[in-house]
Amino acid sequence: MRVTSRHFHFSFQRMAVLIAAIALPCHAQGQAITTTVPPAGGSPNLPEIVVPSDPAPPPAKTKPKKPAAGPSGKSDSKSAAISPDDGKTGKVKGSQSIVVLVNDEPITGYEISQRQRLMGMGNSNIGKRAQDNFKSLIKAKSTNDRLKAILNKTIQENQGKSREEIIAIFEKRKQDFAKGLQKQAMENARQSVLPGLRKEALEELIEERLKLQEAKRLNVLVGDDEIDTVMRSIAEKNKMTDVEFAAYLKKMGADINVMRNRFKANMSWQQVVRRQFGHIVSISERDVDRFVEKSPLPDGDGVELQVQRITLPIPAKLEQKMLAQRLAEGEGLMRRGGGCSQMSANAATVAGARFENLGPRMPNSIPEPTRSLLLNARDGELLPPTVAAGGVEVWAVCGRKTVAASLEQRESVQAELRQKEFEVLAKKHLKDLRQDAAIEYR
Repeated sequence: MRVTSRHFHFSFQRMAVLIAAIALPCHAQGQAITTTVPPAGGSPNLPEIVVPSDPAPPPAKTKPKKPAAGPSGKSDSKSAAISPDDGKTGKVKGSQSIVVLVNDEPITGYEISQRQRLMGMGNSNIGKRAQDNFKSLIKAKSTNDRLKAILNKTIQENQGKSREEIIAIFEKRKQDFAKGLQKQAMENARQSVLPGLRKEALEELIEERLKLQEAKRLNVLVGDDEIDTVMRSIAEKNKMTDVEFAAYLKKMGADINVMRNRFKANMSWQQVVRRQFGHIVSISERDVDRFVEKSPLPDGDGVELQVQRITLPIPAKLEQKMLAQRLAEGEGLMRRGGGCSQMSANAATVAGARFENLGPRMPNSIPEPTRSLLLNARDGELLPPTVAAGGVEVWAVCGRKTVAASLEQRESVQAELRQKEFEVLAKKHLKDLRQDAAIEYR
């Protein structure tokens, strides 16, 4: 018997929808590289990089512009096309025209486009747009038509094989087709986002030129060996060698030296800030005390609660009627009011109720969600009854006080306050450098 498509009872509309389940999640490709710069004087906070399964192809090569002729008929040195430094060896990468001069140091179109690619890898909008694009593609009529064509071709090429064998071959081709749609959706998303990043990329490059120039002036430029250490750590976190990581970036359309240059500028800038302002930034013990008082530490570790509890026992063999009764009794206790001073007396009015004055407790010793409810309750307020292992519980917070933070916590707060001061001063210093700089747009 000759096998034809009518022997396969597929719903092609259903298959198009199922492609979404076959393909890898689009959002995994929308996340990529973030280059977090360490705080002044700190160690690099090395980012983890999510590696897309289907990297986008590198951008198409553009034909370099011909240098403009100067008055002598030869190429003018300032308007001539130049080749960007690779950031490490000084070798050229390919001719591109100058876009901006920052104190006579050029920024080229090549550098801007490369920075756009790098910034696009960490842009959260790409993942969202890729998902939307993918959903549109799998719902398109052309997707159904292409699936039918794939099935018919599979059948024609595999005459003589069983239905199960043909289905297996078709499933593999369907998966490949789905991955192709996903790659198309991701690349379309990237191309829609990258143009909007051009201004941001240019501004970032201008600031980096100023940062590097200031670092050179103060002789605090970070060496290539330090950048090598950072890049190696990033590669290792992503289970890659240095060579593999560079190859991965290349497949994504970005030169690894773009990332190296970004780290070099920002890490050198941290040294500039320390050199210029380290002697004037001082955080007192009183500053730390104020911060701890106003901002309790995580999980309420900076505050101690005075709490009371009434427990209404329920039998081991839980019955819906008994549970409903206990919950109603708990609601009644809460409505009686009287605050903590009446908790014990109110508990005595309910058969089997057990009152406990638990005294001072650290919030992290109380399970959630009770912990958060107590931290957000007013002093003297009773919480609604909840079901716990021991029965139905009614809690009350009777007071609270700020406790002394540990030495480690105080050092952490001090470092955070110091970093905030550095950030304010660094921002002002960069603004001053920019105002004094000669920035010429070509």
